[in-house]
Amino acid sequence: MVGPQLARAVLEAAKARRETAARTRRRSAVGGDGGGERRLRGYSGPGPDPRDPQPLGAVLDRLVKARGWQQPAAEATVFGAWERVVGPEVAQHSRPTKLEDGELTVEARSTAWATQLRLLAGSLLQQIAREVGHNVVRKLHIHGPAAPSWSRGPRRVRGRGPRDTYG
Repeated sequence: MVGPQLARAVLEAAKARRETAARTRRRSAVGGDGGGERRLRGYSGPGPDPRDPQPLGAVLDRLVKARGWQQPAAEATVFGAWERVVGPEVAQHSRPTKLEDGELTVEARSTAWATQLRLLAGSLLQQIAREVGHNVVRKLHIHGPAAPSWSRGPRRVRGRGPRDTYG
């Protein structure tokens, strides 16, 4: 083969390769023979299809699992859904303030409620584990309301304080 015959043979071989590749691409896109993930074209049809709209909750669940965010999401649930986690009566008189290394700090509205929550600590831990998962909260620190500090301020008097005036 010389000149034009050689060029014609190379051209026909290239066309044949292109047609073969196009056929295998069409077959892999439709049949899904594992040749990589390709975008499907056309209408999805009556059955379920990956191109169909997905509920936002399902998409977020897949994202949380793919990124390994289960633990931070469970910790956020403790704060975001406190009323659902511990019940409306307890939630009305307490609030979570800090969660570090599995230790949850809860602030009660009064000292009486702080005492009550300390007595209920075991059942609260069980409720939290049931709602958000085990080992998210392992220990509870329950505090009463924070009292104001009179040691600093614009009207502070130096000295021993009120004891000075009585004696």
